[in-house]
Amino acid sequence: MEMTIEEHNQRKARSYKLILWFAMLSMTMMFAGLTSAFVVSKSRGDWLKNFQMPSAFFISTIVIILCSVTFLLAKKAIKKDDRKATTNYLLLTLFLGFLFVFFQFKGFGQIVEQGYYFTGPESNITTTFLYIVAVTHLAHLFGGLISLLIIIYNHFKQKYNSTQFLGIELGAMYWHFLDFLWIYLFLFLYFFK
Repeated sequence: MEMTIEEHNQRKARSYKLILWFAMLSMTMMFAGLTSAFVVSKSRGDWLKNFQMPSAFFISTIVIILCSVTFLLAKKAIKKDDRKATTNYLLLTLFLGFLFVFFQFKGFGQIVEQGYYFTGPESNITTTFLYIVAVTHLAHLFGGLISLLIIIYNHFKQKYNSTQFLGIELGAMYWHFLDFLWIYLFLFLYFFK
């Protein structure tokens, strides 16, 4: 029995989604390990009890939530074959993604301005953990930005429409994952002092 093109595309889509789910699960496990180490290290005598989260991290949290919204709107627009709206939402998502990165680095600067350092003899375990967690998330976000650039390129090459939008769908899934991951990390770091 021969498989139709539609059946082949459905199987391919399921395979790609499954691979992405496994990747996201492994990233979740890695961040669970980092936050577990954070919990264990909190009992150290040199742990900062009065450390304040930088205000730029609050702004970056709002920005990454907006990224998820614009990516979702891009996916809805392509399902309606509204190419102009899809383009606008994808480009806005890219802009917001870079804005998130900007505010992350601004947050690192604010921590240094408070007199705390991430490495070296003047560093402490609290800010070093914060730095490791945030930079690890940023590394995954850079992967998301690269995939978003590829999605935008493919969109301009007119590879997506109301019946073929797998790339946008996978990109949106990963971006939503990054969003939820950052919210979890932010709340964890904010409340678990």
